[in-house]
This record gives sequence, C-alpha cells and structure tokens, in this order.
Amino acid sequence: MDIQLDPARDDLPLMANTSHILVKHYVLDLDVDFESQVIEGTIVLFLEDGNRFKKQNSSIEEACQSESNKACKFGMPEPCHIPVTNARTFSSEMEYNDFAICSKGEKDTSDKDGNHDNQEHASGISSSKYCCDTGNHGSEDFLLVLDCCDLSVLKVEEVDVAAVPGLEKFTRSPELTVVSEEFRNQIVRELVTLPANRWREQLDYYARCSQAPGCGELLFDTDTWSLQIRKTGAQTATDFPHAIRIWYKTKPEGRSVTWTSDQSGRPCVYTVGSPINNRALFPCQEPPVAMSTWQATVRAAASFVVLMSGENSAKPTQLWEGCSSWYYYVTMPMPASTFTIAVGCWTEMKMETWSSNDLATERPFSPSEANFRHVGVCSHMEYPCRFQNASATTQEIIPHRVFAPVCLTGACQETLLRLIPPCLSAAHSVLGTHPFSRLDVLIVPANFPSLGMARENTNSGKSSGKVQCVNSSAGGNIAKMQLEPTSAPWRPVCVNPHIMFLSQSSLTGGNHLCGTRLCHEIAHAWFGLAIGARDWTEEWLSEGFATHLEDVFWATAQQLAPHEAREQQELRACLRWRRLQDEMQCSPEEMQVLRPSKDKTGHTSDSGASVIKHGLNPEKIFMQVHYLKGYFLLRFLAKRLGDETYFSFLRKFVHTFHGQLILSQDFLQMLLENIPEEKRLELSVENIYQDWLESSGIPKALQRERRAGAECGLARQVRAEVTKWIRVNRRPRKRKRREKEEVFEKLFPDQLVLLLEHLLEQKTLSPRTLQSLQRTYHLQDQDAEVRHRWCELIVKHKFTKAYKSVERFLQEDQAMGVYLYGELMVSEDARQQQLARRCFERTKEQMDRSSAQVVAEMLF
Repeated sequence: MDIQLDPARDDLPLMANTSHILVKHYVLDLDVDFESQVIEGTIVLFLEDGNRFKKQNSSIEEACQSESNKACKFGMPEPCHIPVTNARTFSSEMEYNDFAICSKGEKDTSDKDGNHDNQEHASGISSSKYCCDTGNHGSEDFLLVLDCCDLSVLKVEEVDVAAVPGLEKFTRSPELTVVSEEFRNQIVRELVTLPANRWREQLDYYARCSQAPGCGELLFDTDTWSLQIRKTGAQTATDFPHAIRIWYKTKPEGRSVTWTSDQSGRPCVYTVGSPINNRALFPCQEPPVAMSTWQATVRAAASFVVLMSGENSAKPTQLWEGCSSWYYYVTMPMPASTFTIAVGCWTEMKMETWSSNDLATERPFSPSEANFRHVGVCSHMEYPCRFQNASATTQEIIPHRVFAPVCLTGACQETLLRLIPPCLSAAHSVLGTHPFSRLDVLIVPANFPSLGMARENTNSGKSSGKVQCVNSSAGGNIAKMQLEPTSAPWRPVCVNPHIMFLSQSSLTGGNHLCGTRLCHEIAHAWFGLAIGARDWTEEWLSEGFATHLEDVFWATAQQLAPHEAREQQELRACLRWRRLQDEMQCSPEEMQVLRPSKDKTGHTSDSGASVIKHGLNPEKIFMQVHYLKGYFLLRFLAKRLGDETYFSFLRKFVHTFHGQLILSQDFLQMLLENIPEEKRLELSVENIYQDWLESSGIPKALQRERRAGAECGLARQVRAEVTKWIRVNRRPRKRKRREKEEVFEKLFPDQLVLLLEHLLEQKTLSPRTLQSLQRTYHLQDQDAEVRHRWCELIVKHKFTKAYKSVERFLQEDQAMGVYLYGELMVSEDARQQQLARRCFERTKEQMDRSSAQVVAEMLF
C-alpha cells in the first residue's frame, strides 16, 4: 500500500503498523510550561506483538453471535474495564520522579526539528520512505512505526522491567533465569494480560515499570507523519523490546493542543479535537483498532487545574511550593484519539443547594463493592463490565462536575448545573446503563471551534448572501462552498470519555441550546465511545446516532407529552432538512458520501497502515453531512419500525456491541434481522448502502418522505408569523389610525430560528421592521443560534443601529463567527468590512488556528 502522502493532500495517513505490534498501555509523565508553551516529559509504551493478539481475536471471533460475526472479521477491539471514581489508587511512594532531558553541560544534538539522533541512527533508518512492512526479511531489523507529528523526540530507550522487584513472578518459563530480551518481554506479556479483577495491581506495576532504568538506547527517526524505532538485531516484533521509553516535548505550533487565554484572561491549554488527533501531543498508534489503556501524571503550577479523560476524579498533590501533580488513569481500552487534557485556572462550579434525592441517585460505586451478575453474554473480552453490574444498571445519574472560569459562575448555576441531571437521566431511560462512571464538563474559552466537542448543527435556511468567494490557499477549494452561517465547525473523532467540552455560547439565552448540546454529547458515550467506528470514514455511526438521540433525550429531559415531543422533533427535522438541502447544493459530491471507501471500508495495508479519506480536507470542518444524512437515515429506519420497536432494538444492539468497533454492516444487518418481514419490504443492507451511504446527494426515500409529509404545527405557526411580519414591513411609515396592530405569538427558540430564516429570504426589511423584530423577541438576549440569524439580518439589511450586536457575537461566539466574517466581506460595504477587520484584529491571537486562517483569507 503506497502511503507516501504529501501533507498538503486531504487524506490523513495512519502510519502505525498495528498489524504486527500493538501498544497495550501508555504511562505519561509530563510537565506543562505555559511560559514556553511546551508540554514535555516521557511516555512509556507497553507492547504486545501480533502473534498473541491475533490469537486472542481469533478466540473472540468464534464466540461472536450471528449478528456480530462481521464485526469480528478484521480483528476485535480490546475490552472496556469498569471506570472507578477513586482518587486514592496509589500511595505517595508511587509519585513519579522528576525527569531530566539534557544536563547543562550536555551538547544539544537536536536537528532543526528538535529531534535528537546519534551517528549510527542517522544512517540507519531512511526518512525518505515509510518502511511499514515489519515481517522478517533476513537481516532487516523490525521497525516500530508510531503516528507522530509536530513533536521533538529527544531520546528512545528500552526499559529494564526486570529491574523492578517482584516482577520476576511473571516469567512462567523456569529456564528464563538470565536477564535477556526474552526475559523482559515475557514479563510484559504477562503484565498486559493480567485478569480484569487485578486492575489496581496492574496499574501499580505499570507505574513501577515506568520508573525502571533504561537498558540501552534505541535507534529512531522521524518524518512528517511518523516516529520509526528499531533495535539492532531485533528482526521480528517478538524480538523487539516490549517496554520502551520516549523522551519528547511538544511544539508551541503543534496542532493537537491550543495554547490560549480563558474568559478571565488567564492562560490555558487544551486538546482541540484536531484532524490529526493526538499525534502532536504524544507518539501513539492512531488507528482505532489500537485500543489501549493509559495512566498519566501531569505537573503544573499550583494555580492550575488539570482535567483529563480519566476514570478517576483526580485531586492535586503538592510536590513543592508552587507546583502540583495530578494523576489520572483509564482501565477501559480505547483509541488514542480519545485521550484528552485541559489545563487552566478553572473553578469547580456547584449548585447552591442540592436535594437529597440527587445525592442519593449520584452515589458512586467501585468494582470492589459491586455485585456483578451476568445478563446474557457480552461479545467483548472479559472485564468487569458496567452492563453486567447491578449497581451500574440502575444508576440514572452518574457523578459529574462542572469547571469554568469564575466569571461564568452565575451562568453555570442558572443553566448548566440544573440541566445535567435530567439529561443524564433521560439518556439512561432511553438506552440503559451509562457506559462510563463519571463526567466532567468544562466551559472552554471563546476560541473553542465548536459548541460541543462533537458539534452538530440543527439549523438551515437561506443566507443573506452565502459566501462563495473565499479563496483559501490553506483551505483548498473553500471557494466553491457556501459557508452556512449557523453551522459551527466540527472536528472528527474528537469525542472523549469522562469529560465534555462546551462553548460559553451554549450558556446564554435559556435552556434550549445548552440542553440539546448536552444531550448530543451525552449520546456519544454510547455511540462514538462505548461503540466506535472501526473505520473513521464512517463518521455517521457516531454523529448520525448522536444527532438522532439528541432529540429523543432532550424531549425526555423536558418531560414533554408524546404529542409535544413529536412536534418538537418534527420542527427540528424541518430545520435539518433545510440545512441538508443547502449542504448538498454547495459541497463537492465526493464529500457527500457517508461510506466513501465502499467495499474497502475497514481495510488496511498488511502492516495495519491506512489513510482516512478526506481526513485533512479543510472544507470538511464546515460540513455537517455525516450528522445530517446519518440522522435522516436513522429517522427513516425508526419510522419504518415504530419508535417502540426501534429503541428496544437499539438497547439490544448496545448490549451486543458495547466495548467493540463496528462497521455500518454490523448495525444494518442486526437491525434487518430484527425487523418483522411485513415491515422490511425492500430494505436490505445493499439497498441502504446504495441509496444512503455510498451515493452523493439526497436519498430518494428522503425526498419522497419530505414531499409527502405534512408541515408540523409548530412550523405552520411560524409561517403565520412570517406572514404578519411581511404585512408589517409593507405598511407605509404613516399608518391609518384605525389600522389594526399585529399581535405576535410567543415562539420557541427553534421556531425563532425558522422565522428568521424565512425573513432572510425577503429582499428588503425596513429598519423599522428590524427594530420591531428585535424589540418583540428580545433577540439580543436569545441563544447563540437565534442571535446568529439575527446578525445575518443586521448584515444583509445594513441595520447600523445593531452593529454592536454583530461585534459582540464575533468576539463572544467565535465557534460560529467564521461565517459572519464571510457575510460582512461579501457585502462589499466599506463599513461592514471595517467592522470585520476590527473584530478580527481584536480576536485573532485567541482564535482557533484553522478558523483564524480561513478568516484571514476572507479579509485580506
């Protein structure tokens, strides 16, 4: 497989040779330096060669049920261990020691990229090619290939795990009495396969091994996308050291994290869900099949809070005056892309009062006290599974914390803190057991390029002047796209366990936007995390499900009557339909396909390397096709089965496939097996592939449904209000005294969005009409989705009295502001263009990197 890719191309390479060797566990020991904007330290990798995990996968394949057979075809993922909320896992004697990279008298031998080499290594591995075939080829050494980008790798060494007291008991072979490579590898093999009920002991040994001395430097080289490591004489993965330590540091310009300031002006850093995922944060195996666990110690100044996607609710340990250490871990194997870190001067937000019922519902539990019972047979490998735990299955509301700058305390207490319990409870009532035992919610800085960590847009309509003239050298063919102003960019593969990032934009204007955002992100715990896509090009398996479930969770959380829930969901379907139509009209056809690799979906090269089609295409961050088409497909299927049958099936599907990676065929095949013959009609996996997943444009079945469907009551109410506003706008300035005043109905937020979209289609609206609109609906106080449409009207009709609202939006709601910049520039109005440039100058240093680049191309 030729994977020599130009970094400017739009396919993302996954370089790791996962078919021959897998990382089973990472131990990170890091320091965060805000002055230099660098994270540096060590990462220890515990490896397992291909022979062992292929045998494990084979045994699981035999045990799979008929509906999950195809899910096992390419190799099963690792199990998910039960998350635990115990911060006292380790004693103080297990604190990590400080590390030293170079002493003052040591010569810095780094190259121009900050990578350190030695003479033998310099000629030992060629960086001009990707040598990913790791079979035994006579005299050639085995090569470990890790995904790596924008990192300075300083040193790589083998870890002498045999030097750790007590680990010799892991060597089963009595003849292995002399410390050798085989002896050390035997220890690691036994360590990574300890039974699940010994997870605490396993983490303890991992920590002790990570502190063991080195026993020889390894040769390494880096290129644009990978770190390549070898040991002279080790010709196979079995011979290669199974525990290695990498000394490295990030670069300030690295694309996996953002260094910025929070809403109070204090420094912070967090992972942004970059298209390149975490390979600029630590060397790792990126392919989703590389499921691993991790533990991390992170040191930072005492004034900072460190949050991570770990299972435990960590508390700081003071190391010395002015410096604290934070420790997190996970025991559920997951792809490296789900690793998350956020460091900032945040405050934990708490409700002023809590009811006793809430406290009782949220009691945490531990595997040691849990009463495990088997309900059927899980398809994943053995581990203490929450889906088989009596305490977990009845836990409607998992423990949760909220962190934000202190200046947002009021907004968090008024909105967010009150919404989390009902949203979590609603999700449990629909899908059952929460896959994860706790949740942190962080309100991230204004430059966060999304409303939620996996942003889904629910709005559509005709823009005042769609931006079709953006020429971005970094952004490929953005010129051909219509930038939909109400869409916020999304980031692929960026959902994370145990922690959720929310934009400050979700806190304003009432409960609706915040509630729907919460429900969308909570849904990812099941679809995107507990059940993941084996091939990242099938993003609809995560985003389509989360978008569909978002509406169901939110209606349940609001305790709506069935007819009210249907009306709300139909209105949101109407908005998404408008958005999808626009998306199909203005995006490249090849970007509209949900299964672009077709029959090759899930395939990799012999080494395990592959590419993510369109993974780096800059246009993709402005597209919602996987959310929208995926949502409409699931809505179509739910209607065919009936809600009761569909959600009963969905709970069965979750129980069957949790802890595993899937392809589209796994879901569709099991679904069709559960559809009564009379409802199946012409449905088949092949037909759904052809009509919904492998074709561009709008599926014919969806077109027929939208043409035949009657407009919902809430949408009809909006049309009546639009008619009233058109009459108001046509009236002369001086009205007759007897002329009747229009009486406007109160509208829900989604109705306001639809109303403003319809009014955007009007050629002209007078300043008097716009002022009346603002006054009638208090538009400046509505949520970000409504305010964005209001800003569009302001820009389209040059309503100068409200330009302050546009400025405020561009500064406080940067997740959606990219599109407004385009509207301001395409108007060719000097005052509006001046406003755009002025706002950009104020915010460009804090803006998300890719968004700032696109805006700069628009403005200059």
